[in-house]
Amino acid sequence: MPRVKYRPADIDLIARMIRAEAEGEGNQGMLYVGNVIVNRAIADCLDFRDVRTIEDVIYQVQGGNYSFEAVQKGNLFYSPARANEQRLAKQVLDYWRELPGRYSLWYFNPYAPCPPTWYGQPFAGQFKNHCYYEPAAGTCASVYG
Repeated sequence: MPRVKYRPADIDLIARMIRAEAEGEGNQGMLYVGNVIVNRAIADCLDFRDVRTIEDVIYQVQGGNYSFEAVQKGNLFYSPARANEQRLAKQVLDYWRELPGRYSLWYFNPYAPCPPTWYGQPFAGQFKNHCYYEPAAGTCASVYG
């Protein structure tokens, strides 16, 4: 059973996003970013109470900007998805979850060492240039299901 209900168009959205956000970090890095996307669709807490679909997650606006820099700036997100990224996107939608992205709702590239918290949320781990953050204990049980 898939981790979240999805359509073929959602595979394309995630594939384009993981390439745009983490292509330089290889397949593993793209899978972690994909985990964050799926986790946000599952989470019924914090900034993600009103996002239930992959499309909602990708195009979510917070503070007047898109949540993902790749949507805001364009770059590779607006290029066609390739077969490899489509395969990886399907993996995270269907079953794939590993630390540090397993329960993470946020990631970013600080261009420096990862801070121990990100807007009050605890550090879950790092993969190459990206730091991953999970919801603080007791704030988002839905993401751990």
